[in-house]
Amino acid sequence: MAKLKENNLIEKKNALNEMRANNISMTLQEQRFFLIYLSRINARDINTRIVRFPMDQFKAFMDLGRLNINSLEKATDRLLQKIVKVPHGDGWEKFQLFKKCRLDKDDTGEWYIEIDAHDDALPLMFEFKDKYFTYKVSNILRLKSVNQQRMYELLKQYERIGSRILGVDELKELLFIGKDEYSYYKDFRVRVLDACQQALREHTDIKYTYEPHGKKGAGGKILALKFYIERNNDYTDQLTLDMFIDEKKVEADSLAEDIEDIQEDINPKYRERIEFFMEACENAFYFDDVVIINDLLNERMPYMDELESYNYLNRKYKEMMRNDRIGEGIKNKFKYFCSIMGTD
Repeated sequence: MAKLKENNLIEKKNALNEMRANNISMTLQEQRFFLIYLSRINARDINTRIVRFPMDQFKAFMDLGRLNINSLEKATDRLLQKIVKVPHGDGWEKFQLFKKCRLDKDDTGEWYIEIDAHDDALPLMFEFKDKYFTYKVSNILRLKSVNQQRMYELLKQYERIGSRILGVDELKELLFIGKDEYSYYKDFRVRVLDACQQALREHTDIKYTYEPHGKKGAGGKILALKFYIERNNDYTDQLTLDMFIDEKKVEADSLAEDIEDIQEDINPKYRERIEFFMEACENAFYFDDVVIINDLLNERMPYMDELESYNYLNRKYKEMMRNDRIGEGIKNKFKYFCSIMGTD
């Protein structure tokens, strides 16, 4: 492997920063992992396209907590499925960000995850000489939603210019917000614009103000916004990756122990039910966690059959992810999920 960067500086091509998520939007963890990947490669050396992460780092970046082989495969599968859309001429192109993940042990016997960029993504990540911007990865580590991370990048790109004009619909797409979300401007302003404004002022090296721009639509609808960007001289918190990993560390079980934990002595029908409910939660929780969720279901809603329980869990999971997406900063999704069960 070629020598990777150690300064944690992200160099991002403008065209890549204008990417739109295709069918599968990135979670906070996936977006953060991608940016950390960019901080490790050397944009002047395409041979650094393969980045190796020790398992404790990968767990921290992806918020995996206790690890087992199933959750690890699900996390890497989702990374390999990330499809982005970038402008190209008068149209666009779509492609995957990553093409291969590898799980293995190094010469010292320590587990690692190795990831390689997709060939189609290489021109956007390597060997560019202009039309790019840079920032330290520490700026995104304390941001608690994809909205906040993307808003930081979209404005950081224009920091030297000092302002940026964006249509409201365009901005939503760039922030990975669905077309049906925040149909009322007031909700968009409070939940996204103002929430991001506060987060960037507290946790990054830039800050911004904004105002409506240009003509309004029918009924006075705001169609575009102008952002004024300036350096945040009050920002002093330089969170390093090592500090971030230390904050994220949970139980110190080794991967080998987790992989070998086959959970024998479990009734096959019961295992099938738990795995069915894991799927309802989009495999975001571990087997042992869903056992607890199943117990809560039996305690709080014993009248529901298995299919009704599946649909209920799937609905509550989507509710949780909506709340996380708008910046509530859910630190422990399992505990939060348990807390909202039975709150209808």
